[in-house]
Amino acid sequence: MPLQMNRDVFITCAVTGSGSTQDKSPHVPRSPKEIADSAIDAAKAGAAVVHCHVRDPETGAPSRRLDLYREVTDRIRSADVDVVLNLTAGMGGDIVFGSTEAPFPVNEAGTDMIGASERMAHIAECLPEICTLDCGTMNFAEADYVMTNTPGMLRAMGGMMTELGVKPEIEAFDTGHLWFAKQLVEEGTLTSPALVQLCMGVPWGAPNDLNTFMAMVNAVPQDWTWSAFSLGRDQMPYVAASVLAGGNVRVGLEDNLFLKKGVLATNAQLVEKAVGLIKGMGARIAGPDAVRETLGLTKRAPK
Repeated sequence: MPLQMNRDVFITCAVTGSGSTQDKSPHVPRSPKEIADSAIDAAKAGAAVVHCHVRDPETGAPSRRLDLYREVTDRIRSADVDVVLNLTAGMGGDIVFGSTEAPFPVNEAGTDMIGASERMAHIAECLPEICTLDCGTMNFAEADYVMTNTPGMLRAMGGMMTELGVKPEIEAFDTGHLWFAKQLVEEGTLTSPALVQLCMGVPWGAPNDLNTFMAMVNAVPQDWTWSAFSLGRDQMPYVAASVLAGGNVRVGLEDNLFLKKGVLATNAQLVEKAVGLIKGMGARIAGPDAVRETLGLTKRAPK
């Protein structure tokens, strides 16, 4: 197929994530103030969207605390820079099984399984413009950990997002996730045109080779908006690949800690590098207002 390069590209910065990176770099933000400040710096560097998780301020462990989400949201909305707020709704679907010979009872220390309403509580409280919907169950790299998102759970959460007026960002870790996302739109659980994030190279989802990437791209309906990312040293090459294939881009410390080999990055530095790559390809950087217009988002003022 001929290249249909995107000439107006928006950048999402994934600010901190929920992975075990908190002790691998001093730049991974932990407290609500650190997360918000890092998101604001990323916006000033050129990110139109900031994708936020929260962490325990003391340990850096991933958290679902409503007060932490509320503080991050209020700080970002009160900042002197405009940015589209995207909160994760992926927490609360974690199962860590016991041994391969005795999978039950599950490992209580690692398992965090809650209902749809509780998984959506911070979204209903904070009303971000966008929140994520991990559109399928997947084995991650860990031996006995499963990210669990059943069709019933996704229908329930997707319906809540639609009712709240929050745009779901469909996170697709493999082709089947896109298949089900299209089913959710067909059923009316999600509205069309939808927003998709293609998550490449996450073990054991879609590998980050270009054949698989283009299979994912070609599975996205023509009128949907999509973005893509890959991990670690492949983060910046996927900035170029996404723009060339007609999409938008995601960078940030959730997916990659390094600016170059041996040099730890800040979120703002990763955004600045992506801006340089995109402009070097002859494309423009889209701002938050353009993203809102494209996606039909409703900006909410700080409380």
